[in-house]
Amino acid sequence: MRKFLVNVNGTSYEVEVEELKGDVKPAAIPAPAAPQPVHAAPGAAETISAPMPGTIVGVNVKVGDSFKRGQVLLVLEAMKMENEILAPRDGRVVNLNTQKGASVNSGDVLIAFE
Repeated sequence: MRKFLVNVNGTSYEVEVEELKGDVKPAAIPAPAAPQPVHAAPGAAETISAPMPGTIVGVNVKVGDSFKRGQVLLVLEAMKMENEILAPRDGRVVNLNTQKGASVNSGDVLIAFE
């Protein structure tokens, strides 16, 4: 073991690091799965889920509204950034499971559409 002093934002930390000898292969790091915000729901409806936790700051559709592929349906604020939730295809809103000001978690169903 070797000791090192590491400074992070003005705070010093003493760390111990093990030195490996010989033929050492790096550990495989699995690639993160891409978020899949569109899911098949029972029946003909599909759903759009929150890709990350945040707050809904804009709702641009209501139940019964038709929309086109690429249209902004919702705006989700996460980490002080506004993220537009776009329509994956043409459709019609069947159920709206959120409202402006609502806090959502990653994977929460926001809209059901057909």
